[in-house]
Amino acid sequence: MARELKAVIFDLDGVITDTARIHYQSWGKIASEIGINLTYEFNERLKGVSRMESLDLILTLTEKNYSNEEKIELANRKNEYYLKLVNKMTPSDLLPGSVKCFKTLKNNNIKIVLASASKNSLYVLKRLKIEEHFDYVVDSRNISRNKPDPEIFIKAAKGVKVKTGDCVGVEDSIVGILAINACNMFSVGISDKKNLYAADMCIKDLTEFDIKKICLVGGFYEKNYPG
Repeated sequence: MARELKAVIFDLDGVITDTARIHYQSWGKIASEIGINLTYEFNERLKGVSRMESLDLILTLTEKNYSNEEKIELANRKNEYYLKLVNKMTPSDLLPGSVKCFKTLKNNNIKIVLASASKNSLYVLKRLKIEEHFDYVVDSRNISRNKPDPEIFIKAAKGVKVKTGDCVGVEDSIVGILAINACNMFSVGISDKKNLYAADMCIKDLTEFDIKKICLVGGFYEKNYPG
């Protein structure tokens, strides 16, 4: 029996808005303060990773050992830098196709869910003025295991009472794609296939999000979806 598309679960960073650059600026400032040069290439490894795990990765670039208390202080300071930048965000910071995609999903009675590793995701949605589009939000405060573990996507599906097999997950990181795949969701990657090799489908951005094409490729029951 074919599955039915009932919910789409979105990551935030790099899918709906480019907070990745803000994270990079904030982590870069922290790194500089402790004598580390954080490159853009290294920062790519932090995509989809929690704040403390990101800090642990950055600290592999130094021989100095930090206590747990010092790590917490660094992580909190990074978050302060991040929130100052987020506070300047407006709807103009939405990535192309986002609002149109949400409206199309609503028109087709498809649930819209956010699954983000960021603890500040709700605040970002409010700054972007798109919180009313979402039926449910899961962030790192609601989970105990980070991507590529599928816990965040499983909880996102449960939050709207939909089976994971009837969901599509949208991510821009390989750890996110692996998490989506691990719970039998159809995975859509925002990048090319070279970067997101495990994705079921890759698109440039949400302007290319096509319900009918996803249903065809993903084996979902096809209905007459209005635009």
